[in-house]
This record gives sequence, structure tokens and C-alpha cells, in this order.
Amino acid sequence: MEYGLQMYSVRDITPTDLDGALKQVAEIGYKYVEFAGFFGHSAEDVKAMLDKYGLICSGTHTGLADLKGDFDELIAYHKTIGNKNIIIPGAPIATKADVDALIDFVNEMQPKLANEGITLGFHNHHREFLPNQDGIITYDELEKRTTINLQIDTYWAFVGGRDPIEMMERLKDRVKIIHIKDGSKDGKGKPLGLGEAPADKVYKKAKELGMLMVVESETCDPDGMTEADICFKFLKAQE
Repeated sequence: MEYGLQMYSVRDITPTDLDGALKQVAEIGYKYVEFAGFFGHSAEDVKAMLDKYGLICSGTHTGLADLKGDFDELIAYHKTIGNKNIIIPGAPIATKADVDALIDFVNEMQPKLANEGITLGFHNHHREFLPNQDGIITYDELEKRTTINLQIDTYWAFVGGRDPIEMMERLKDRVKIIHIKDGSKDGKGKPLGLGEAPADKVYKKAKELGMLMVVESETCDPDGMTEADICFKFLKAQE
């Protein structure tokens, strides 16, 4: 089994030493990385770092502002680093108008990216499962009104009152990559195996369905790389 790390997990290092962070991530044993920003590095430099440490970019968390920017530049960057999965890490969803705007945007952007060989996905937190001020459940709307990939953050689904294993099974045709993570029911993240979320059951279901498991650890306590190492050891222990 090969696993990925969302580089937000080591955000205490990446802004000032992305190369060093990638080196340590590879040394822990991760094969895939999911980026959350590039900190001014060119695509060519990022690709060189990946190649140097034998890492593969499994996806990027790319915000709406970047997706609404220079499309050709966006595509060129992601193709250079070898990324085929652009994932929206969150969006304004406070009102029905916000949700409608998000859905209209992703339905417009998805085919444009697909024409370039890139899929579009959405990463949830817990709030997408709760009624917004207009009573809209954002995640239900995304399920019904789009066909984009859904990167289930299994911990935040758990905090939001959903069963992540049920979601993985039901949405398996739209889920290629999950975030496997842990924490308390009240929303405080912890390394894998140290919280209340059903991380062991998530692991088994993801393995059964052939979904790539990407770790995202929340707290940098005592530091991001220590958490990333604890999480990797948890994953290996499940094999």
C-alpha cells in the first residue's frame, strides 16, 4: 500500500522550506503528496523536488480565486507538476445564493478542466453537512446538482454527523481520494489512532474500494512532521 500526505499537515515547515518538507515526507514513507499552495515556487522547481524525492502529486487544494484566475497559467502549472486532480478546499456557503453560485461555477469549470485531462473535486469540512442560514445542506446539493469528484474528508464528515463509511460506499463512483484523519467529535484534530473517529474502519473501506488514502493532520502538535510520522505508522499497522 502507498499513502499520501496533504502538505497542510506540515504547514509549520512548507512556507519557508518546501524542499526540506518534501524530503522528510518521503523519508517517512509517503509516496503521494497533495499540495496546499506552492509558496512562490515555479512549477519546474516543484516538479524537480518531486522527482528528487520520488514523490507523486496526487492532487492540489486550489481555491476559488485561483480557479477564477488565468486558466491557461493554471493548466500549465498543474500539467508541469504532473497533477490530474484539482480539489476545491472550501467555499462560501452561508446562503442559498452562495451555494447556487458554487454549483454554477463547478458545473462550468468541470468540463473545461476535463478537456485538459484534469478532474475537479470538492473537499468537505463539517459545515457542508449542517443547514446554512437559508436551511440548505450544501453537501446534499453538491451530490444532487453536480457530478464532480468528492474528496471525502472522513473526519469532518464524522464531526458533521455523517457516517463516512456509508458515504464512501454510496458515493464510491465519485470518490477517488479520501482524507483519512482523526480527532474528537467536537472538532479537535488528532493524529490517526488517537481520536474518536472510525479511522480503522475508514482504512478498511478505502482499501476495499481502491481509494487513495491521503493523511491530513490538523494540529502540528508538537509539530507537523511528528504528526505525519505517527499517522504513517498507524496506516502501516492496519495492513
